[in-house]
Amino acid sequence: MNVKVLDCRGLACPTPVINTKKALEEGGGTTLLVIVDNDAARENVSRFAANAGHSVEVEEKDGTYKLTIGLTGGGVTAKDPVKQVIAAESEAGRAVYFITSNALGQGSPDLGEVLMKSLMVTLTEQEAPKALLLLNTGVYLAVEGSPVLEQIQKLVLAGTEILVCGTCLNYYKLKEKLAVGMVSNMLDINSCLTESGKVITVG
Repeated sequence: MNVKVLDCRGLACPTPVINTKKALEEGGGTTLLVIVDNDAARENVSRFAANAGHSVEVEEKDGTYKLTIGLTGGGVTAKDPVKQVIAAESEAGRAVYFITSNALGQGSPDLGEVLMKSLMVTLTEQEAPKALLLLNTGVYLAVEGSPVLEQIQKLVLAGTEILVCGTCLNYYKLKEKLAVGMVSNMLDINSCLTESGKVITVG
């Protein structure tokens, strides 16, 4: 078995995913072994490889994860799922909301939370956005106890993609409390931003 090894220990998001993407595109073996040393990298690399149509096996030992990715050919054969969503709806004019705070606007935090809830209620009553990208304290909107959790769940049912920054969840120690959406990384988030015709920044 021809194994290509990619050591991504010590690398911050989204570098492990970017390096894995490059290695899969280059091919050069029947198996790619990616080594990472944190949960966010393990999840992001595993999800990226699986979405690209490859098998993934994960082995953990002493805080180090070895991800064995079975190559399906000379490179990535499946499109990035985020880009698939955007491409399919590129002519629909649906916006992407880039949300970097759990409160809307400057000033009183209490008022900001009220305004954010008002925004989310409004979004559920009109054409659903393509995606909500939640970063920094914006990730609080997608966890247990969020005052807008019901509205975000309605948006998911209406076809809105919810991408939640994994690095931010880890920083605020909210990973285990995520209630809606998909743990994501800066590569996916940036792809969503750059491929979208209309981006609305909220924060």
